[in-house]
Amino acid sequence: MPAPKELHPTSSLPELYGAKLRKLRLRAGWTQRELGDRVPIAHSRIAQFELGKEIPPKDVSDALDRLLGADGDLCDLWAHIQTTPIPNWARRYVELEPQACKIRKYMAHTVPGLLQTRAYARALLSIARPSVGGRLEAMLETRLARQAILAGPERPVLWTILDEAVLRRRIGGAAAMHEQLGQLLRMTTEMSHVTVQVAPFDLEEHPLLGGSLTVLSFPRRPDVAYLESSHSGELAERPGTVAEYALAFDHLQAQALSPSASADLIRSAMEDIYRDTRRPTRPERRRLAQVQPQQHAGWRLRRGR
Repeated sequence: MPAPKELHPTSSLPELYGAKLRKLRLRAGWTQRELGDRVPIAHSRIAQFELGKEIPPKDVSDALDRLLGADGDLCDLWAHIQTTPIPNWARRYVELEPQACKIRKYMAHTVPGLLQTRAYARALLSIARPSVGGRLEAMLETRLARQAILAGPERPVLWTILDEAVLRRRIGGAAAMHEQLGQLLRMTTEMSHVTVQVAPFDLEEHPLLGGSLTVLSFPRRPDVAYLESSHSGELAERPGTVAEYALAFDHLQAQALSPSASADLIRSAMEDIYRDTRRPTRPERRRLAQVQPQQHAGWRLRRGR
């Protein structure tokens, strides 16, 4: 039987929670399976809690506190974790991001935080974290503040590949999406260090179908890769692993639409899917442009010109 993985309770609040949970479980003389059966919850989830990889829902944390006789310690830790604007699983990445000279991102589901508008970010945080409550504004300001690195004197190169689903998944309503896609076009036009490509639906399979990826490159330290979902993230630092992810990004970059073709697709989605219904579509504008000269010619004939 392999030795239990060493925990580092000073690394993050989730790891402190996990270390405390393991200590209480061992004191009770229960295995992870036995504790899981008492909650009840799968023992694999108990393992994730103890490793700091996942934070239990409030009702599960309350049950763990009660079953293990923690006298409210687990409940207090859980509440402290919830008040932190940046989740601990993302904290290391957020610390490294401003140090990067190049940021390569593939986003499978959403616009990356560095390019989000306020309305889009607000809707996304509300959806991804329904229990955010009064912490929403703090989390929103923390996310938007990160965008300052794109305007700083040592701004990084940002190369983003968006799955086409990102353009078509309506987050925050049509007006918010119209604004968000407009911001993508504006930033790629006004900022030479920001590039956006789109991986279209007809690309079919590609090497990053598993989820979103970020590769950070630095002037004086090895690259790192970051894999993220809405509720968890994993930072990879082993050179071989990072190289595999970087190569996967390079392959996708070669297969995605060119930046100019991507801008056309973004513009098409913005104007045709999320347009202001008071404005004509592009086909309607083209037809109008054809009709108007004919009308003017008719008016001139009627006037004897």
